[in-house]
Amino acid sequence: MVGINSSNLPPGFRFHPTDEELIMYYLRNQATSRPCPVSNIIPEVDIYKFDPWELPEKAEFGENEWYFFTPRDRKYPNGVRPNRAAVSGYWKATGTDKAIYSGSKYVGVKKALVFYKGKPPKGIKTDWIMHEYRLSESRSQPTKQNGSMRLDDWVLCRIYKKKNLGRNFEQKVEDSCQIVAATDPSHDEPQVPYKIFPRTCSLTHLWEFDYMNSIQLLNDHNLSNGPLFNNQDSSALNNNIGSYYTDAMKLNSVLYEFQ
Repeated sequence: MVGINSSNLPPGFRFHPTDEELIMYYLRNQATSRPCPVSNIIPEVDIYKFDPWELPEKAEFGENEWYFFTPRDRKYPNGVRPNRAAVSGYWKATGTDKAIYSGSKYVGVKKALVFYKGKPPKGIKTDWIMHEYRLSESRSQPTKQNGSMRLDDWVLCRIYKKKNLGRNFEQKVEDSCQIVAATDPSHDEPQVPYKIFPRTCSLTHLWEFDYMNSIQLLNDHNLSNGPLFNNQDSSALNNNIGSYYTDAMKLNSVLYEFQ
């Protein structure tokens, strides 16, 4: 907690307002110069003058997400498109806007944006996310005054960094794929390299690393020698079963690696 006196807050206080509460009790009060329910908990910061990883230290409160009142400027002098450029990148809208209601009354809109490093259209996507809240009446008053580039005096922004679990999982899978030599003292055959995979490997991984070749060999064996269960030839059946059992045991020793 930075910049706010914790003694003024009740014990166990957590700031997790709903979308409606952010519009009705914070952004609307800020826009009309009225005090917010908790003073100074949302600071006034022009977030476009900073990169997102610099913003947490500018916040008054928060650990995993941070709130700011910020102005918005026009991208072009005679347009209503906001300027999304930051220091080393830009914010890009994603998804569709969400209308926010208080009861049955439309009171605001929520827009999701992602931060990209570099310049459009070749920016590199990051894990930094912004939820931008603006009042429903903000777009109905887009008049420009005295040559100003100001589009909105205030919008409310929630900034956080998304936890990319998928990327971490892929890295763990890559690191855990190791090649070891499997030896059998009862055979004089050369050592065969086998791969050890985590239990979560999919069939795609097995095909990619040739684990499924043993299954294909069994299938080819069955096709070349006819049906495994031939009621008209018990001798051929016994021979096929014996050969099939040997191949199955080899396959089982390979699949045992996954347990």
